[in-house]
Amino acid sequence: MRRSALGIVTTVAAVALSVLSSLFVWAADDYDLTTKTLHPTLLGTLSLFAAIGAAVMLCWRHRWPLLVTAIAVVPPLLMRAEALAALIALSALALHRRDRVLWGMGAVVFVATGFAIWRDASRPEGNTIAGQLMGTDTVVAKVIGVVVLTAVLVAIPLTIGILRGVRIDLARRERNERELRDEVTRQEERSRIAHEMHDVLGHRLSLLSLQAGALEVNSSPKTGEVARTVRTTARQSLEDLRQVIGVLRDGREFATQEPPVPERPQPTLVDLPELVANTRRAGLPVNLTVLLDGAGAAPAPLSIAVYRIVQESLTNVLRHAPGTGADVTVRGGPGAGITLEVVNPLAATAEPSPGGGTGLTGIAERVGVLGGKVSFGPTEERLFAVRAWLPWTTQ
Repeated sequence: MRRSALGIVTTVAAVALSVLSSLFVWAADDYDLTTKTLHPTLLGTLSLFAAIGAAVMLCWRHRWPLLVTAIAVVPPLLMRAEALAALIALSALALHRRDRVLWGMGAVVFVATGFAIWRDASRPEGNTIAGQLMGTDTVVAKVIGVVVLTAVLVAIPLTIGILRGVRIDLARRERNERELRDEVTRQEERSRIAHEMHDVLGHRLSLLSLQAGALEVNSSPKTGEVARTVRTTARQSLEDLRQVIGVLRDGREFATQEPPVPERPQPTLVDLPELVANTRRAGLPVNLTVLLDGAGAAPAPLSIAVYRIVQESLTNVLRHAPGTGADVTVRGGPGAGITLEVVNPLAATAEPSPGGGTGLTGIAERVGVLGGKVSFGPTEERLFAVRAWLPWTTQ
């Protein structure tokens, strides 16, 4: 896992401070104020090396926070070392987990820090920091001072670690919710596309079945047999289509009952003027430019997709930039594909809308299904543009 420059600097600073603190404690324990000389002892030297080892372990405090914290509390608990490494490790532990383990380890760090502060307060006046802070010689006052100072020192890394952890958890939750919302939108768009394909193909298969039935009645026996086969095949295809689309749309099991009467075909390219007229009646000025070669012969999936993209784009303008207006351009033809563009000015004071962004996700999903390209977002001219290209293959 790659680490950021700030993380590396923070780790180096933490290790350096912990090592310097260990050197100070070692010198304070073994320094003789009377002779002004340093007399290293075996226990003091072992404590120094153990504290330096705990300081080096801080490099892995985010990878193994519990293990590093457990190692860091050993020198101040069992030796004459300081507890700075344990406090830093406790902050990392609070960042990664907030459960009983954290509070149990926090209690252990509290005891280890208390021991370290008590030892420091018990040194001669020239070699102590805690003693000078508390400024008292009575045992009761010293105990109270040690407890209060320890609580403050332990509370600081705990608070920092918990706040950082909560912030990271909130950011992760927001990211997961956004991804889930986008996935739900994609699924809904796929379901809508499946429904539309069911309506369009079902309508055509029904017409084929009716025409084959008429041919069966008004033809020769041989032709009637062929027409009967066509009608039966169309009927079976309609039932299979209903079952497959039903599974894709909402996951229901395959059924054997008679298929329902298909709904009317979905709106297509030829319905764009009506869509624009309805939008104008809703209070949004819209300029429509259509330059299409053979719009009525466009494949049903392509025709429906263009209509739905324009519809969703205009809905977004009504929702996020009411009263501004929009320019809609649709052009293309067989072989060249269809290029569409919906542009509107950005609202001066855009208010957040519930479900914001899901419509654009649905547009991207619909374009992706057909193998097209789409882009959307604000431009340098303070406009919001939705641009898409959809392939129109020729047979």
